[in-house]
Parts: sequence; C-alpha cells; structure tokens
Amino acid sequence: MQRPRKPTSSSSLRAPVRVARVIARLNLGGPAYNVTILSGGLDRDRYDTLLMSGEVGPGEASCEELVKRYGARELKIGPLRPELRPWRDLPALFSLARAMRSFRPEIVHTHTAKAGMLGRMAALAVRPRPLIVHTYHGHVLEGYFGPLRNWLYRALERLLARITDALIGVSAATVHDLVRLRIAPRAKFRVIPLGLELQRFLHFDPEARASFRRELGAREDVLFTYVGRLVRIKRLDVMLKGFAAARATGTPIRLVIVGDGELRPALERLTAELGLEEVVRFAGYRSDLEVVAAASDAALLTSDNEGTPVSLIEAAAAGRPAVATAVGGVTDVVRPGTGLLAPAGDHEQIGRLIVELATDDELRHEMGDRAREHALTHFTSERLIADVESLYDELLEARRP
Repeated sequence: MQRPRKPTSSSSLRAPVRVARVIARLNLGGPAYNVTILSGGLDRDRYDTLLMSGEVGPGEASCEELVKRYGARELKIGPLRPELRPWRDLPALFSLARAMRSFRPEIVHTHTAKAGMLGRMAALAVRPRPLIVHTYHGHVLEGYFGPLRNWLYRALERLLARITDALIGVSAATVHDLVRLRIAPRAKFRVIPLGLELQRFLHFDPEARASFRRELGAREDVLFTYVGRLVRIKRLDVMLKGFAAARATGTPIRLVIVGDGELRPALERLTAELGLEEVVRFAGYRSDLEVVAAASDAALLTSDNEGTPVSLIEAAAAGRPAVATAVGGVTDVVRPGTGLLAPAGDHEQIGRLIVELATDDELRHEMGDRAREHALTHFTSERLIADVESLYDELLEARRP
C-alpha cells in the first residue's frame, strides 16, 4: 500500500522528515498491523520512515509479510524482545540508540509498552533531540500483575510521559484509563483509532465461503468465530462456557477458534470437558481471514481487556455483527445496533446473547449492515494515515522557530 508521489512543488523541496518507528515485535495483532501500514503509507515526499523491530516471541505468528505488502523499510534490532528481561534490555537499548544516532530521526514514534520504554529512552541519545510520540495500543497497568509491579510500571510510564511530546491512545477508553492512572494529563493525549485495510473484507468468493463452512460441518448451523491469540487476557474459558450454555438450549450453533497460543492444550481439554468437541474447531493461524469472516455469521470476543479489537473490525467490514464483552476499546467498535455486549467474565450472559443473535436472522443481518457502515467510516487505513500525518505536522509546526 504505497501512496503515489505527489507532483513536486516549491513547498516540497526540503528533505523528507525522518521518522523512526519502534515496536518490540511484528506478531499477529493490531499494533503490528498498524505500524506496517504507517511505515509504508505515510506520504513519502514528506516522511522517510524506518521501522525498527525485534523478533516475535516463541509460539507467536509473525506479521513480517505485512512489511513487504505495505512497502515498509525495516531494521531488525536483534536484542529487542517482548519479554521484560533486564540482561537483554540493556543491549537492546544500546542497539536502538546506535541505530537512531545513525538514522538521525526528527520524530521517534514508539508503539506498545516494551518498545515505548526502550525507544523513548534511546531517543534521548539523538542530537538534536527528536520529537517523541508514543502510542498505547491498550495497556498492562492494571489487572495483569501484582501491586508492586503495577506500581513500578506506572511510575516508569509517568517518567517516560514527561519526555514525550504527544501520547496517543487507540480508543477513548484507553486514554480515560491512562488519565485516571495519572500517567499524564489529558491535554497530552490524542485519540487516534486503529486504521486497517478493509477492502478485502468487502467482497468474497462464495465457493471459498462454502468450502470453509463444509470443512467445519457448519452447513446450516449459525457459525460464530473467534480470531486472535489464545492467551489468558482473552478469556476463552468464558467464551467456551458461554457457548456451552447456549448450545444446551438446543440452538444450532458452531464455533471456530482461529489462532494459537500457550493456552491451546488447556482450552482443548476444557472443550472436551464441556462436551463441545463436535461443534468447536481449533483452526490454528490462518492468513485467509477474509474467507473466515465471510464464512462466519457472527464474531465472538470475551476478553477481560482490549485496546481496539482488529478481529471485530474486520468481521464488521464483512458485514458480521458481534457478541463481545464491554471492555476497553470494544465499545468503540461494537456500537449500539452493531452487536451485543455483556459484562466481562459473565459467561451466562454471553450464552444468552449468543442465543439471541443466533435465533434471529433479521437481527443478525441488520446489525451486520450497520457494523459494516461503522467500520468503513471509522477504521480505514486512509483515516489512520491522515490522523497521524496531521499530528506530526502539528508537532513540527510548534517546534519551528
């Protein structure tokens, strides 16, 4: 997705602004998707972007193919890893600082917690000091760790916020949380929602759709789909228990879980304990998510916390409504009339909403149409690029003498 060059004018003769974009790893998910879109999609007459990233963690699917798809220029930072390991973080910090001193960015834009910490510290080694921007794609400042680690991480984020020129949250809920936790004053934040390339979800191959449904045995059943990592915060145990409760009513439903992760063996055992082996399929990672979305009748997400759920946006672009928990940025995606929301952890309510959506074809179709309209209005890559370029312009203008 390389944007065409604009005709040269006297105002565009100066060299492009150098932007160092930093993320810990390009794993499957919204942050990697967005940094590759931004790295390849900004106006190249005005911005020269270098994407600095580490390696994906064990068992994670890589999104490196997105680097090629969007024409991003990438530099691998070998020691950079997603886990917090001080004995490796120091070499990663030095490697980032060397790379930045060589590239001499005018803007350093970091994404996610680990890269945000090391990337912003490394930016201080560059002279003249670059503008520093950080995006929170959600946060881990409550609900993940014990009291001591929560205090430490919040203290670090508050210190880093002081050297940051602008902070971005991908949802209003994320920004609200960070202000409530006193990371920085509200005036320092911008809300810039995710932007995705959604065109491939607007049209589908009917035979590919039918083939995937046959593969799952979902010829006439209503098919719900989860797409994402199999990790604790996603609470797939709640999803499976809610699905079991819905299935117990006799509603003809099936579930496909697309993705992988450390909890897959435990979740497969739970599926068996709940008697769902015939109607729940673990499909692993798949690259043809437009086929998955087209084959589905509705999306399902039961996380305890979310930044902005890519899976629900893509499902919405395909005209599929959602049953989800009302957490984080989910409520920015699942608006009234585009899906049904339940409190976090409430598997009984999840089950009731699954039945409500599965037994009303007209409701599903009406919600799906409204979900598509909402996604195409608020979550496109074009809107994301325009918003970020506007922020950069504002910061650069404020710095000029």
